[in-house]
Amino acid sequence: MKLDIRAVVMAGGSGTRFWPLSRANRPKQFLPVTGRRSMLEETVARLRPLVPPRHIYTVADAAKTQTIVRLLPRLHLRNMLVEPEGRNTAPSLILVTARIHAENPAAVVVVLPSDHLIRDVPVFLRQLEAGCRTAAERRALVTFGIPPAFPSTGYGYIRASAKPAGRTGGFLFHEVESFEEKPPLKKARKFVRAKNYTWNSGMFIWRADVFAEKLKTHAPAYAPGWDRMLAAFRKKRRRAAAAAFKTLPAKSIDYALMEKASGVLVFPARFGWSDVGAWSSLFDIWPRDGRGNAARGEILAMESEGNLVYNPGRFTALVGVKDLIVVATEDALLVCRRDADQKVKDVLAELKRLKKGSDALFSGRGTPGSGAAPGPGR
Repeated sequence: MKLDIRAVVMAGGSGTRFWPLSRANRPKQFLPVTGRRSMLEETVARLRPLVPPRHIYTVADAAKTQTIVRLLPRLHLRNMLVEPEGRNTAPSLILVTARIHAENPAAVVVVLPSDHLIRDVPVFLRQLEAGCRTAAERRALVTFGIPPAFPSTGYGYIRASAKPAGRTGGFLFHEVESFEEKPPLKKARKFVRAKNYTWNSGMFIWRADVFAEKLKTHAPAYAPGWDRMLAAFRKKRRRAAAAAFKTLPAKSIDYALMEKASGVLVFPARFGWSDVGAWSSLFDIWPRDGRGNAARGEILAMESEGNLVYNPGRFTALVGVKDLIVVATEDALLVCRRDADQKVKDVLAELKRLKKGSDALFSGRGTPGSGAAPGPGR
C-alpha cells in the first residue's frame, strides 16, 4: 500500500538557551550551529528522499514565517501555516492536521521539530517510513522515544510495555503505558535502570482521520474547534480557520492528547539524535582539539581544556581556563561554565527585570527576509 506522507516541521521555537547568538527574531532553528546550513534547512533536506516539497508544511508565527520563506524557497507558500497567536503545540498541530485532512483524510502526518540533529539519516528515513506504515495500518498514534544516554532531568520520559507489540520494517514498537514529567535526579536514575523508559522526543506520526477520532474521544474540549477549522479549510476560508484556532485551549499536544489517548505506540529511535538544547551539546558535534576545546573561529588554547568558543572571524586566546563557554556576537559576550549553560535563558529574564540592554539583545537586529507572511489557510 502506497502511503501519502505529509511532513510537518514545527518552526516556532525561541531557542533562548543559545543566547546571545539566538534572539527572538533569529532563534536556533534559523542558525547554522550544527553545519553549514540552518537547522531548519537541514531538517527539510533530510526529508526529501521520502517526502516531496509539495507535501512538507511548516508552522510558525508570522515573523518567523517570513524567514522560512527565504530559507526554503522550494516549499509551497500555501504550506507555510501561520499561527494567529502563540497557543502551544496542540492548537498548532490541530491547525495543520485539519489542513491536511481537508486534502486527504487518510494522509499520514509526520510531526518533527525544526531544531534537532539527526546523525544517521538513512536509518532515520527507514525508521520514519516504518513508523508511517505502523500508524496507517494499526490506526495508532506513534511517537519516537530516545534511549536515554544519562539520567536527564530536563526531558520528559515515556514508559513503554516491556514486551514488544509488533515489528515493522525490522524495527520493534511498544505500547505506551504512560508519559512521565521531567523527573528529579533520583527518579531519572530509576528510569534509566528500568530499561523500558525513553526520552520524549517530540516527534509524532498519525493518520489525519485517526488524529481526529482520537481528539474527539480523548480531548473533547478541542472537538468544536477542530470541526470549525476543518470546515474552514474545506471552504478555503483562511480567516475562519484563524478564528477557530483562537478558541482552542492553549496546551501542548502531550498534555492535550498523547497522555490521554489509547493506542499510542513508541519506537526506540536508532538514528543518532540530539535536541541541541544548549551550548554544551555542541561539544559532541563540533570538532575538538587534543585537549577537548571546540571552536568556531580561530583560537589559541594555552593550558586550557574542555572549552567551547563561538567567535567566528576573530581570534580568541584562552590561557589557563577550563570548561568554559565563550560566545561573542556583535553586541554581546557570554562567558559561563559548561555545567551552567542551562541557565543562559535566565540572562534575558534578568536583563528584563533590571531593564538593562537594548531591544536588540532580546529580539536581534531584524530577521532577513521580506514580504507578507501567508495566512493559516493560504
